[in-house]
Amino acid sequence: MTQVGEGQEAEETAPPVMTFGAPTAGEILAERYELVEHINNDSAGRLVWRGVDVVLRRPVAVVLRYPGGDSATEMLQAAVAASRVIHPNLVGVYDAIDEDERAYVVREWVDGNSLREMVADGPLDPARATAIGNAVASALAAVHATGMVHGNVHPGTVMISDDGRVVLADARTDGADSQENDIRAVGGILYFALTGHWPHAEAPLRGATAGHGRAAIPDAVRDASGAIAAPRQVRAGVPAYLDDLTMDLLDAEIAPPSSDVLAAELARLDVPAEDHFLDQTGTIRFTADPGDDPSPLAAAGGRKVAVGIAGLLAVALVGLLIGISALGGDDKSPDTEPVARPSNSAPSSQASAPAPAVRKLNVEEVRIVDPDSRDRAEVRDAEKVIDGDEDEGWETQSYRNNGKFGGLKDGMGIWIDLGAPHTVKSVQVVLSSTDASAELLAGDADFPPSSAGDKQLKAAYTTRIGQPFEGHDGTKMTFNGFDADKTYRYLLFWITELPEKDSGDGWKLGVQEITVQGS
Repeated sequence: MTQVGEGQEAEETAPPVMTFGAPTAGEILAERYELVEHINNDSAGRLVWRGVDVVLRRPVAVVLRYPGGDSATEMLQAAVAASRVIHPNLVGVYDAIDEDERAYVVREWVDGNSLREMVADGPLDPARATAIGNAVASALAAVHATGMVHGNVHPGTVMISDDGRVVLADARTDGADSQENDIRAVGGILYFALTGHWPHAEAPLRGATAGHGRAAIPDAVRDASGAIAAPRQVRAGVPAYLDDLTMDLLDAEIAPPSSDVLAAELARLDVPAEDHFLDQTGTIRFTADPGDDPSPLAAAGGRKVAVGIAGLLAVALVGLLIGISALGGDDKSPDTEPVARPSNSAPSSQASAPAPAVRKLNVEEVRIVDPDSRDRAEVRDAEKVIDGDEDEGWETQSYRNNGKFGGLKDGMGIWIDLGAPHTVKSVQVVLSSTDASAELLAGDADFPPSSAGDKQLKAAYTTRIGQPFEGHDGTKMTFNGFDADKTYRYLLFWITELPEKDSGDGWKLGVQEITVQGS
């Protein structure tokens, strides 16, 4: 596959910047990363190599430029920032090194194809496009939760592995980037996936220019005034709700939602294709039900889009039919529309009220859960994980033999009580060291603070939030796979494997701070 560096590939004839510091196959960087094969160059002159971490024996991608020094500052800063955010839909960043004559970033190798390559064979079906948009928005929500910006969302930096995992690669940071640009780029990703055309050619995002050699991406279909055609005008079979959402994200006159709200809405729409209801014309339609809960996108502002959940009383079809509710504000007059748009599938009287703003939720109580304890020695100091001080937290005892609590326990964790049910968007956990494994669970009840009560609690908490982290490479874990239609009061951060201490003195982990975001 083509492992992109940052943005699009350079033309095949693009000359190298210089020869001094040029890498060669078989060379080992930093006494650890062996260069195996030169894959491609990106539009910024960076070389992308397939390599091997000779210590951990795993494949890696090496994004290299020469010279290093000042010319590589932005690349290295972006890599360091990206390494702090761990999320299943973000490419893992392992290392960033400046050797003056050259600098390089070592990141996860992804076997698969970029979205640009995938769509080269034709536009994707709406369900697949929605799933990819959901993954990209979820990755951005994790990045934005830290206050950072990705700055390089483009069909070449969205990668789909052979096992179907969607990941976002190669963040950039500079003063021109903004979270709003990231969010609008999701609209571009949806548009590209649905049509095979890139809508940002006239005002491109960084790395998104549509005009060089093999990296060229067809511009969007435009009318005489330069306004882009909606996906439904380019191809048949695009659902009205997805068409409206895509065009709203691309409309500079409509304020976009936050990335976590967008991720939650796309998660509602990310339904298996066999669960979609097709009307007689073949177009996917979603019926609005006035009694349904409002969509999170109601707070974003914009056109009124139908939403709801309609039960289908049929023997063979029972589907969860989800749409998008009002983006708020008045509909635009037809006279001001640059391109004809399909009519909305629900009257404006069904527009839902604005959703509450996302904020840091108050945690009423935390408790250490240790089902296999004998002396309850590790259940103290739980309150330190919510005191706002990342320098002080709770930690396990040291264990011998291996990272799974010395074979003495299946795990232990921290129980969180929000005091009342809330709509939860994300939970961020700051740890004392890397290489830990953990998951986030949800439950419906409290149990006595004892070994017996902890056993009952762990057995009852069976709802997993998002994906578990296995030996993760950072000190922050962000869980944002919450159901936007549900509320949560009780959560359990469950540690399954401890990292080895640098001193070699057993296995141990500290939890420095836990933050819950929601409404």
